[in-house]
Amino acid sequence: MSSPDKTTDHIEPYSNDLIPVKGKDGWYRDPDSNAVVNCNKTEYDDYMTAYNKRKAKEESFKALQTDVDAVKLDLSEIKSLLKQIIVNGENHAS
Repeated sequence: MSSPDKTTDHIEPYSNDLIPVKGKDGWYRDPDSNAVVNCNKTEYDDYMTAYNKRKAKEESFKALQTDVDAVKLDLSEIKSLLKQIIVNGENHAS
């Protein structure tokens, strides 16, 4: 796999004051806040892909949990109805 072209792999830093981080291609330090800013487009795209995948997994888990809760409620209702049928059957048999 070939490495991305540096001219297309980086976005322009939002400020000319940013200081390049030594040893980290596409990373800059903001002198005002001391924050590190990553201007590497490929890394950002990879991060967003992983983030969206994680969010989809969380939403899927929540949906499954909702379904399980609904099944538990249905089973509880069925159990209650079966108990009621058994009690009514015993009362009619006497």
